Amino acid sequence: MIIVVKNGTSAKEIERINQELSRPNLKTETSQGKHKVIIGLVGDTKDLNPEQIQTISPCVETVLEIKKPFKRASLEFRHGEYSEVVVPTPNGDIAFGKNAPLVNVAGPCSVESESMIVNTAFQLKAAGAQFLRGGAFKPRTSPYAFQGHAELALQWLATARQKTGLGIITEVMDAADLDAIADVADVVQVGARNMQNFSLLKKVGAIKKPVLLKRGMSASIQEWLMSAEYILAAGNPNVILCERGIRTFDQQYTRNTFDISVIPVLRELTHLPIMLDPSHATGKSQYVAPMALSAIAAGTDSLMIEVHPNPAKALSDGPQSLTPEQFYLLTEEMKVMAMAVGRPWQSSSQGIFCNLSHYQQFAAIA
Repeated sequence: MIIVVKNGTSAKEIERINQELSRPNLKTETSQGKHKVIIGLVGDTKDLNPEQIQTISPCVETVLEIKKPFKRASLEFRHGEYSEVVVPTPNGDIAFGKNAPLVNVAGPCSVESESMIVNTAFQLKAAGAQFLRGGAFKPRTSPYAFQGHAELALQWLATARQKTGLGIITEVMDAADLDAIADVADVVQVGARNMQNFSLLKKVGAIKKPVLLKRGMSASIQEWLMSAEYILAAGNPNVILCERGIRTFDQQYTRNTFDISVIPVLRELTHLPIMLDPSHATGKSQYVAPMALSAIAAGTDSLMIEVHPNPAKALSDGPQSLTPEQFYLLTEEMKVMAMAVGRPWQSSSQGIFCNLSHYQQFAAIA
């Protein structure tokens, strides 16, 4: 249930309304939107009468019941107003959201060495990325596959952040590593395999860092939003949803099935920002560009692209990785697509390269 408060209502009156509604098993949450102040009621609301609540104060504009099981994640919870997740980075604040410029995230699947991640970060920044993604701890299907360099990789990511100013996105797999990861990451990623690790979701919900929640490989949209609800209910309002492909009957030609229709569906259901990961979705580098452009056309708020300096020698996910030069060319196409659909574009490079050869000269130095 939500209470929409009239514009111009004093903070003192809003506090009084909260106190009037205070009772066991019921929590009130005040949200300041761009145009409205909304008080959310979460918990046992079955005995509450919307008409009686309307009489608590003349400043109450309307009272609405939320019928979705994901209360805080629901678009209704913000009275139809989309939220923004603002992430402070050394290069300035970056906003994720429907009404914010498109955000470009890129990097290798795994952090393989300090020189590799730092040099790659410089090239990605020059090509137009705002965030560097890279795995320090890697969940792998086989116990014999490369599992990441753990704490050492976090140090290398911190160095890349310090030298380039890019924001850092990296995955947490175990709550025991959360504090160390949160010290380095600007956005903490919960991967597809942990989407329904509810104890972990509660713990990332208790930290102040924004959380990137990837959709589980076989998760329905409602299950995904209920996982986001765990993070929101634990007190962290800064959640970004990431579609990375789902498991279907056909795995012969692509790694997963890219559910691009999830964008308009989520727009109707939730206020949370949306990211799409065409690299994990397709599993093949030649399909990444058309799917990335399609995602922009469909209205994504952000893209996550896997990039490796030498995909043939990557320790993980080489077949789906672009080279830095390919990423530069894709970014130039993404700018055109964003312009075509009226989406603002924010870039760390500010268009400093005239063409690919100019960029390649820089990349060779980096």
